Amino acid sequence: MRRPLVLLSLPLLMLAAACAQTGSTPTAAGGATSPDHRWEGFSQRATEAAEAWRPDPTWTRGYVPLEGPTVLTGDPRFTPDTELAYQAGWYRAQVPLPGGRPADGTIRFPDGTLTVPLVSAADAYRELDQGDPPPCEERPQSPPPRTKGGPTIEPGPDGWVTGPPQSACTPLTITAVRLDTAPVRTSRGEARVPAWLFTVQELAVPVARLAVAPQATGAAPEGSTPQRGAPDGVVGAQDLQEVDGDRVTYRLGVGACDTGITPLVQERDDVVVVGGGVTRASGICTDQLKLAPVTVTLKAPLGARPVLDVLTGAPLRLAPR
Repeated sequence: MRRPLVLLSLPLLMLAAACAQTGSTPTAAGGATSPDHRWEGFSQRATEAAEAWRPDPTWTRGYVPLEGPTVLTGDPRFTPDTELAYQAGWYRAQVPLPGGRPADGTIRFPDGTLTVPLVSAADAYRELDQGDPPPCEERPQSPPPRTKGGPTIEPGPDGWVTGPPQSACTPLTITAVRLDTAPVRTSRGEARVPAWLFTVQELAVPVARLAVAPQATGAAPEGSTPQRGAPDGVVGAQDLQEVDGDRVTYRLGVGACDTGITPLVQERDDVVVVGGGVTRASGICTDQLKLAPVTVTLKAPLGARPVLDVLTGAPLRLAPR
């Protein structure tokens, strides 16, 4: 189930510490010195997170995906019902799914290639399919027969349904499958990764399930920042929404009554640390986490640099797409 998003008109003020300099003065967009020192706590915590970043060799030599194993290859043109089915993992296959393991495949990174073992289409489908949808009540398709002398039954507010049943709680129909590649953000930048592409009757584009075998898939390291509380007014990033060259969109975890939401970033040659600043409410407020999307523009394209959360020091993953 999706958590609610707070879609706010956010100031694009970006306070950046100098690349690879400790204790630098926060600057506002355009390079002017910030008129206050509210975000010094962010700068200090970001410096600690960046200097503590010590990934193992798999990060730069192996395959570490930074998004989920199921991706879309374009705009699926979702309806509310098909989006529900996609998010829930409801599928039905109407074609044979090969059970034999294919030959090893090649991942193509910006800095080279890597040969990896792959899983079969049948194994990929078993991971893709999360079960059957629950039964859903359907509206009556035509007026019920009227008995002589019986009561008159009026239609609902939308009248009688004369077309096909509602498609809610209906699985997606797989009509073909082929082995190809899909673009995936990894620890080494965006790569072309072997994937089983499932053609879905109800969607405009195939659904890709990454085909790299589990034993060849590395895991992103956890953060190693201090366990003390967050600096006053500083909030963490939850995930990445989009990376487009030097523009990075991510979601902040903010309180229900927080205001003045400001994206904050410290950019270095080897790593980027992000978070946000907020003004806390002075009165009583509900204890609720909301997600606020924000965008920052870096000094250079992100490339293969990891994006770390300022509070945990952990690398951020792309949200499902």
